[in-house]
Amino acid sequence: MNVPVKPDTYDKMTLAIEGMSCASCIGRVEKALTAVPGVAGASVNLATERADVTLSGPVDHRSLVEAIEKAGYTVPSASTTLAITGMSCASCVGRVEKALAAVPGVSEASVNLATEKASVKGAADIDALIAAIAAAGYQARPVDTGVEARQDTAARKDAEEAELRRSLTLAALATLPVFVLEMGAKMVPGMHGWIAATIGMQTNWLIQFALTAFVLSVPGRRFYTHGIPALARGAPDMNSLVAVGTAAAFLYSLVATFAPVLLPDGTVNVYYEAAAVIVTLILLGRWLEARAKGRTSQAIKRLINLQAKTARVRRGGATAEIAASEVMPGDIVEVRPGERLPVDGTVIEGDSYVDEAMITGEPMPVAKSEGAIVVGGTVNQTGALAFTATAVGADTMLAQIIRMVEEAQGSKLPIQALVDKVTLWFVPAVMAAAALTFLVWMIFGPEPALTFGLVNAVAVLIIACPCAMGLATPTSIMVGTGRGAEMGVLFRKGEALQLLKQTRIVAFDKTGTLTEGRPTLTDFDLAEGFAHDEALAMIAAVEARSEHPIARAIVEAAEAKGLALPEATGFQSVTGFGVAAEVAETRVEIGADRYMTRLGHDAGRFATTAKRLADEGKSPLYAAIGGKLAAIIAVADPIKQTTPEAIAALHELGLKVAMITGDNRRTAEAIAGKLGIDEVVAEVLPGGKVDAVRRLKAEHGTLAFVGDGINDAPALAEADVGLAIGTGTDVAIEAADVVLMAGNLRGVPNAIALSQATLGNIKQNLFWAFAYNTALIPVAAGVLYPALGLLLSPMLAAGAMALSSVFVLGNALRLRRFAAPLPAGAEPQTAPAPRPRPVPAS
Repeated sequence: MNVPVKPDTYDKMTLAIEGMSCASCIGRVEKALTAVPGVAGASVNLATERADVTLSGPVDHRSLVEAIEKAGYTVPSASTTLAITGMSCASCVGRVEKALAAVPGVSEASVNLATEKASVKGAADIDALIAAIAAAGYQARPVDTGVEARQDTAARKDAEEAELRRSLTLAALATLPVFVLEMGAKMVPGMHGWIAATIGMQTNWLIQFALTAFVLSVPGRRFYTHGIPALARGAPDMNSLVAVGTAAAFLYSLVATFAPVLLPDGTVNVYYEAAAVIVTLILLGRWLEARAKGRTSQAIKRLINLQAKTARVRRGGATAEIAASEVMPGDIVEVRPGERLPVDGTVIEGDSYVDEAMITGEPMPVAKSEGAIVVGGTVNQTGALAFTATAVGADTMLAQIIRMVEEAQGSKLPIQALVDKVTLWFVPAVMAAAALTFLVWMIFGPEPALTFGLVNAVAVLIIACPCAMGLATPTSIMVGTGRGAEMGVLFRKGEALQLLKQTRIVAFDKTGTLTEGRPTLTDFDLAEGFAHDEALAMIAAVEARSEHPIARAIVEAAEAKGLALPEATGFQSVTGFGVAAEVAETRVEIGADRYMTRLGHDAGRFATTAKRLADEGKSPLYAAIGGKLAAIIAVADPIKQTTPEAIAALHELGLKVAMITGDNRRTAEAIAGKLGIDEVVAEVLPGGKVDAVRRLKAEHGTLAFVGDGINDAPALAEADVGLAIGTGTDVAIEAADVVLMAGNLRGVPNAIALSQATLGNIKQNLFWAFAYNTALIPVAAGVLYPALGLLLSPMLAAGAMALSSVFVLGNALRLRRFAAPLPAGAEPQTAPAPRPRPVPAS
């Protein structure tokens, strides 16, 4: 059966972008990218400074870079490492470097003959690099540098924060004297006269001019180098607003200082302090933003830090320590107690306990011995292990988790579409509003009208920067998905966050999802006169000769108790009835009630137990030992111990719960009754599960489906949100939107509760961002002046603008403290085998 695929099947390309400062930048970059032929769509995230480009056909990487650069932004030079074969001497190095340097977009190429690797910097497409090397006569392949690339990005972010801190310090030191000289003269009694009597007003203005010029040209230069070109292209951004506002205040002050005769009487005044303080406050906001953005991606940083740097590998009869990135599939890797596993693999030697909390959230270490699967990034606890590497580099589970979290953090929710439409035109609208403010004050304002018009127009420009709008959604997504990863809930698509919030019904597959997914001995009741362990060992000895799953479950139960199974001889299978054999010279017969009747035994003595088993949806078996009816047995797929609490938590969230299963109706109804499930759809094939999902969606609304098997993949794809149990099949996980790594259902209510908290956080941020601008732009324009005589200083406007972004980021960071309804963790240990309940003999 073909698995339905959600409409997200085009190839994708991700680009890092520098220079974006506000929400309007997002719209411009997306508009530029979608104009490139072959681009089906583009989603830009301000918080991660990334563009995810969906392609409908072949697109040259360089054309995307050029489109971004024409829009006024830059794509940072990426560092690509290629492994090269065929080089033999220094002249080969020169040829390869020359070939690489000729590729458009390459800024630097360095080839090392000893390591046979090339390091290329620039924005060139990797396929073009490989083709150029092939044309020069050599072969090349990309080397996985995912971890290094992420660490480089983190280092760049840290450097950006440090640069902002330096700029802020310089600006603050230069601005403080300007503020004291100007505002002190207006606010402190007698200070105006003291300044006039000591240094004089003209000297005072000259000092302010020099200090403000330094603030604007050194720490504040970034606003002009980015803002003025954007304005010239007709695509103003936040930097443009700051540049125009501060430049207007500075130039007006410049004329007042050096050519006052050019200004009307009564308008000669300086606003150096406004320009300097605006730049300082906005740099403060930028620095606080940079710090907060760093904290939003801490989940990724913690995951990256889980990756081991080195590995101890057996090669050539010796053990050598190499970089973890150099481990190859099939290598035998050794780990000592306390060491972190470098890659995924299968244990071949040793016994130990491994802390897998980073995968499952379960704090208890898991026993590992020969044949066990181990995961890179987990910590070996007590013993030494040797394992065969099965997945390395980008193929390890940890690398895939990091990739999933990054993709989810870069996603754009449907709610963001409206924000983007508004913010694309917001900055030009603000500039128009500032111009209108200036004209209204010039025409209708009191004297000095020019001064009033200038001050209020600058206040409008500064206060309306839409930084908070652009950060409102992506920062919450970053923190929310990161918190989910820490809880073992991986959002493969950020959109699932919003859809989970809208969920009205959760449908579960039964086998392997609600239940353990394997038959287990659940009931073993004996007639009087039989010993539990002896009877179980004799019955298991017979069943050991059978391949039936029920027989296997009985044998496993005996082995779990450490029972030695005697030898069974003369095994025979009676079709439609049961099995029989000789065990220690005693006849043992096992089968349905009709087999016991055929043998002349009265199964009625177990009537009470049989009725209870029937009510629980279990089919009983009977055993006769030595010609006497000895036991009633039930084998079933037991409910996971975490399932009842998970379903109870979903009901507390106000959701309906359904079960869709191919099992028989009686068993399904029995399980549903035990768990309090609201609706049951039983005896359906995989295709029927899809039909059931469609019907439930039509009846109840947004539906989330939880499953783990290949046969669940169609239903996972059809559901509004598909949640796959992380211990399930790769096909099911690929079809899902959310992966529950712990392998139990606690993650379902946790994911939904996290979705509700994240969407609530986004709405709070958006309300603040839009309410702030809607309320304060008219105030900055002077709407309160006629009635109350109140005006908003440009300095206060800059402070309010900076604080609005900090508020949004701070609010998003609250999600890091999100408390899940249920504790994350793996399934509890299997309950001990049931104790016998003696039944009186008749």
